[in-house]
Formats: sequence, structure tokens, C-alpha cells
Amino acid sequence: MSEPRDRAKVVEPTVFELSHPGRPGYRLPQLDVPAADLAELLGEKNLRAELPELPELSEPEVVRHFTRLAEMNFHVDRAMYPLGSCTMKYNPKINEEMAALPGFVGVHPEADAAECQGAISLIYNLGRMLAEISGMDEVSLQPPAGASGELAGMLIVRAHHAHNGNPRSKVIVPDTAHGTNPASLTLAGYRAVEVASGPDGRTDVDALSAMVDDETAAFMITNPNTLGVFEDRIAEIVDIIHGVGGLVYLDGANLNASLGIVRPGDVGFDMMHFNLHKTFSTPHGGGGPGSGPIGVKDFLADYLPYPVARRDERKARGLEFDFDYDRPKSIGKVHAAYGNFLVAVKAYAYILTLGPEGLRRVAENAVLNANYLQKKLEPLFELPFDGLCQHEFVLSASRQKEQGVTALDVAKRLLDYGLHAPTVYFPLIVKEALMIEPTETESRASLDRFVEVMTTVAEESASTPELVTGAPTETPVSRLDERRAAKDLDVTWEKS
Repeated sequence: MSEPRDRAKVVEPTVFELSHPGRPGYRLPQLDVPAADLAELLGEKNLRAELPELPELSEPEVVRHFTRLAEMNFHVDRAMYPLGSCTMKYNPKINEEMAALPGFVGVHPEADAAECQGAISLIYNLGRMLAEISGMDEVSLQPPAGASGELAGMLIVRAHHAHNGNPRSKVIVPDTAHGTNPASLTLAGYRAVEVASGPDGRTDVDALSAMVDDETAAFMITNPNTLGVFEDRIAEIVDIIHGVGGLVYLDGANLNASLGIVRPGDVGFDMMHFNLHKTFSTPHGGGGPGSGPIGVKDFLADYLPYPVARRDERKARGLEFDFDYDRPKSIGKVHAAYGNFLVAVKAYAYILTLGPEGLRRVAENAVLNANYLQKKLEPLFELPFDGLCQHEFVLSASRQKEQGVTALDVAKRLLDYGLHAPTVYFPLIVKEALMIEPTETESRASLDRFVEVMTTVAEESASTPELVTGAPTETPVSRLDERRAAKDLDVTWEKS
């Protein structure tokens, strides 16, 4: 039986509490330019009346403080991170080394194209690789995250239909959709219409067919969907949407399940976004960094955000690679410069390292690992949708709920055993949902460790539920009052 890790409680003071007046961690060099009065340079109104209340610590104190905090944090380099729908996979360190090369990390976003041919060639070549992987024709790397890619896609949908005389009014999404889908289409000026899933966890095609009309601008779908189920009637769905002149959009968050196996463009999708920070190895968290390139078929390429990286083998301007700003139909910019460039560098290194065969193995192993876990955990938790899953699957803690233990309790108890929790309460159509995605990089030993802990937590839920409902007890901070943390957060500091 698994035992909770023996981890001493650590209460780390804030950096302000560690502060001592007169203890600086820096020394400014001697002035090497003529002295000038700041008030004359900046204007009196732009100067502070008092110095900012910044903490005063030496360099070792700063380093030790943040090192201690880092050791308390959970990250993918410590243990398995089975966060369903988010694909928190291992990031090979060679990617970080490539992103740290001076020619990449030091390039200025306003540099002349002649001075950054290597960076532009990377952007161009990565776009071509993503197009080949997906079956799309053109790709823009500018969107800085998946939701931004979705918004760019919906703006392209609107621009396309407006060019044809009617922007249309609604976009259909399944009830398993990521929450960003309806948010993105709403920001683009559309009305979200939900279609239900059938008893097999797939889109109810008959219901979809009944709700489409000439006001349907697009259908947004994730495939495999967020239940980890492949939409095996996707070709039929594409025909239904195309039959009324609508476009079909793929949320690419789950592309890790189909790399090298299924190309969305070949199935009939008109556009999709990629999550470079999921599928192509840069684990995300804390709001970034991310990258959500948008890929489209040829007939939509003119609407892509500008500028677009181009290759000119004739070198008309004396340059092989350049940016094309002459895009009169473009939806405009969706992010500064050309997106989160260094995330693109890491994705480029990842794809080059694996190659076509390696990418396919990624998907195969991800699916194998997920099915292994699903089979092992099926006796312990309710499995709402039976059968083979893809890269992820959804369990329900409904049985445990009858014993007074919720999905959130299960998630919190896993922390006591040194494991990160899976996604909980999503998709919304599954009560007490536990959404698990092991990714391809977890070994069988790692998977078995997860099964062992989940088995222990299931046994505790039945025999000593108070151990689970009171968790976590072995972490530096126990369970927080999430409502107060969100609504009544107090970050004030009184200087001693």
C-alpha cells in the first residue's frame, strides 16, 4: 500500500518579510555619461514623491528564497502530471538549449529582415512542417495561445462569410467543448449553439443535422474530443456543415493523439489551431508561455494575420526569407511582433528531433498509456464511456461521492502521495469527473505508481473517508478556502 510522502511542513516567509532596510543586493556602476537633472529629462510630474516600497535583500537571500519556493512547487520534472486536456508532457532539455541560443533569444522584434534571416527561416519552415502534419495549406504562428488561435480562426470565419455577403450569426459547439470555444466565437460576434453528445460520448449527428441552416457560420469540434473519444463520424459531420456553406474548425488541443496517424485537412477540416505548448513539448502553466498557430486551407489563406513569413528563392529583394505585410484581406494582427517566438523554436527542435516516424510513435504511445491506465482504474472508479480511449479518458468519482468523497477530495489526496491531480469536473457532462492524460513519456513503472496511489485513495474513500476529505496534509500548504482566495485576496504589506 502506498504511503504519503514524509514531507516536513515548510512556511516560507514572503520576500517582504525577509526584507531588512539597508541590505541591497546590487551596486550601480559609476556614472559614465554626463549627469542631468531627472526633473528636466522626465518632467516633475513623472517623478515619484517617495521611493517605491521594494524589498531589500542580498543576492544569496533572493536566490535561496526563490529556490525554496521552487522546491515546494510541483512541476513535470518532478513526477507524473496527468492533467487531462492539457497534455503536460516532458520537455526535452535540448529544446531549452536551442531557445537560449543568442541568435534567437537576442533577436529584436523590429530588426530588419536582412538581420534575422535565420529566425524568419525558422518561422517559415515550422509553418510548413505544421501544414504537412495537419494537412492544412498555410499556417500563421502569430497567435500566442490556443484561445488566441481560436479567436483568430473565428475572425477568419467572419471575414470569409462577410466577403461572401453574409457573416452569418451562429457557431455550433458540442457539449464537450473546451470553454474557450464558446468564448472565442462570442468575441468574434457569433452566438454559441450547443449540440449534445450521444450515449457513446460522441456528437449526436442527427441532432446536429437538425440545427444547421444558412445562418451556421461554423462548427467547432475537438477530435479526439474531451472525453478521449474519437469522433468516428467526423466525415459525415464535415459534409453536413459544408452542405449549408459553413466551415469546420478543429480545436487542436488533442492533436497529441493523432500525430502522424490522421491529418485533419485530409478529413475535411477547413482550419485548426495548434497548441505548440502542449503537442510539441513546452509544458505550460501559470499563464504561459504558449503558442497557438492557426492553420487554414488555401481559400482562407488571405485572411491570416499579417505579416506572413515567405520564402523567395529568386531573392528579389536580395533576401531568401521575408515578411509579407501586403495582405488587404487579413484580419490584422492578433499579437505583437510574430507571436511567442521562443516557444516556436522549441517546437521546431522537437519536430526535427523526432521526425515523421517519431511523431507517430508519440501518438501511439500516448494512446497505449491512456488505455493501460483506463483498464487498470476501471474497477475502482465509474467509467462513463466504455471502450478504447485515445490519449486521455474520463473517470467519475460518483461511487466515492456516495461515501462522502468528491472528485476534488480525490485530487487533493493525490498531492499527499507526491502526485499531481488530474483535471477535475471537466467535461461538464460527467458528474464528479476525473480527466486523466498520462502522455507518451511516462514509463510503465510511472503508470503503475499512479495506479497504486489511485487504488489506495479509492480504498481510503471506502474505509477512512476522513483521510481523503481532509487532504492534503503533507503539503507545505493545506487546502485553501478557494472562494476567499479568489474574492478576498489580501496582498497588502505593512512596512515594519
